[in-house]
Amino acid sequence: MRWYLKALGPRKIVEFLILVVFVIFFLGPLLNLAILAFTGKWTYPDILPHEWSLKWWTFVFQQEDIAKSIGLSFVIATIVTALSIVLCIPAAYAFARIRFPLSKFFLFSFLLTHAFPKMGLYVSIAVLFFKLGLMNTLIGVVLIHMINVLMFMTWIPTAAFRNVHMAQEESARDVGASPFRVFRSITLPMAMPGIIVASIFTFLNSLDEAQGTFLVGIPNYKTMPIVMYSIISDYPAYAGAVFSIILTAPTIILLLAAQRFVSADIMSSGFQLK
Repeated sequence: MRWYLKALGPRKIVEFLILVVFVIFFLGPLLNLAILAFTGKWTYPDILPHEWSLKWWTFVFQQEDIAKSIGLSFVIATIVTALSIVLCIPAAYAFARIRFPLSKFFLFSFLLTHAFPKMGLYVSIAVLFFKLGLMNTLIGVVLIHMINVLMFMTWIPTAAFRNVHMAQEESARDVGASPFRVFRSITLPMAMPGIIVASIFTFLNSLDEAQGTFLVGIPNYKTMPIVMYSIISDYPAYAGAVFSIILTAPTIILLLAAQRFVSADIMSSGFQLK
């Protein structure tokens, strides 16, 4: 054993220990949630539950507010993602291909929603929405979510479009392709990985949005994060674990899908603007 450790060297041993700590730090809470969610009876100081059961899953889905909040969260996230694609992708293409005055300033302005405390920003927006009659409406909730995801749907696609070399587009134009066909057949497919990454980030961000929804949507629109607060205080920890898994599962699945279908260099290039 000593010979093996000596062969690895101190650097490899330290890297392995860091990896172990990293795995425990991130997977430990998820493992604890998974155990709690399928626990029927578990008393301290036992390491594992005495009884495994699905009763807390049944309990959660029997609660009317919880079932509605799950469906509402996915509906709102889907609408926000679709509208963001329609509105931001043309803007991203314009930032990448058209030189106009103050273009860098306008592109940088999309970072402002993340440059200040969100609660203060949301309160200001809520005052404006109250005057426009958008409080407690689906449109108001969708708009507050879109404000929070503009950075993802603008910056990442802009970088993706800039990574498409103009020589490829010009070659297609030289052989008679129209501008629309060049965009549809060359530019858009090559930029699609970056757009997919931005869409995933947008969907997940909308799914987890709580503060803006609370200010603008309450009491008519209660999404998963909003209901999560009441579950933590009003329901047993086992029910909270079930709901946490429901809230976390889409994030894990979509991030794994992004890693599977989109290479890491494309994901990182979304934040490298020239």
